[in-house]
Amino acid sequence: MINVAVIGFGYWGPNLVRNFNAQPNCNVSYIADLRQERLDIVMKSYPNINVTTYIEEVISNKDIDAIVIATPVFTHFELAKRALENGKHVLLEKPMTSSVQEADQLINLAGKHKKVLMVDHTFLYTGAVQKIRSIIDDDVIGKVKYVDSTRINLGLFQPDINVLWDLAIHDISIVNYIVGDKPCSVQATGISHTNNGIENIAYLTLKYVTDIIAHFNCSWSSPVKIRKFLIGGDKKMILWDDMEPTEKIKIYDTGFNYKTDEDRRKILVDYRVGDIFIPKVPGREALAGVADDFINAIIKGTEPIANYTSGINVVKVLEASQKSIKNNGAEVEIKYS
Repeated sequence: MINVAVIGFGYWGPNLVRNFNAQPNCNVSYIADLRQERLDIVMKSYPNINVTTYIEEVISNKDIDAIVIATPVFTHFELAKRALENGKHVLLEKPMTSSVQEADQLINLAGKHKKVLMVDHTFLYTGAVQKIRSIIDDDVIGKVKYVDSTRINLGLFQPDINVLWDLAIHDISIVNYIVGDKPCSVQATGISHTNNGIENIAYLTLKYVTDIIAHFNCSWSSPVKIRKFLIGGDKKMILWDDMEPTEKIKIYDTGFNYKTDEDRRKILVDYRVGDIFIPKVPGREALAGVADDFINAIIKGTEPIANYTSGINVVKVLEASQKSIKNNGAEVEIKYS
């Protein structure tokens, strides 16, 4: 039985506690939060779980095997560092850290202490993303050529991170996962409509070594909530609409091709419009998959889907996107060790 403590019982913390509490090989033994009013809610909902406002009480507790951190990103590094140094496995809410340097240090610590370090990229565990990954792996749509995503809503303006760190982080992790590649360069533009200079609307373009291009439109300022993800292959195309209650994924037998090199020079295109196929998508809660993956990694030594490599690669893109925004959309190369 793995004893787990959750640090942070704000927006995401209750969801994490609920899913880890439902795991058969897991016992949520502690919840820590600096706000007593949040802990009062815990005591009503989970009277058997210990609570504390003193985070060090959780980190230094020898009976706790793993710590789940659901706090603002600027606190991730220090909390995870202390947890790993105290021999705890760690699951971090996305994004992993606020810089690549911090992520590197945590990865080195996890290796030194032989502990699991995982990031809560929840969307990787959705039935939709798992289905899309299998469709691409089975060569149903052919070679992926491009991805176009819109993730907009009238959202909560964050005080410490811009809209890309809040919303595009999902799409970056998804594209990296489904195509099995990582981007080599990034271009980003954005604008802030507040006095703090933090962008609430931004556009991000990623280029991959495999000639895939991905474009993300992210906003906290839209009157409607849209979650659409278009993947173009050289055989077929996938449209994922996460707002659809049932028919989330549609495969379009639609595309185009050049008949000859001469046609290519003349820009003559042969269009193909065929059937639409709607596959069944598993309905399991994604966060249950996150909890299950984390506990299995601890008990069985399996490699998590959202491992620390996934986490740091996303932070590299976000860090590069910030440089691009501040340099008026200049292309920024992403380096990997």
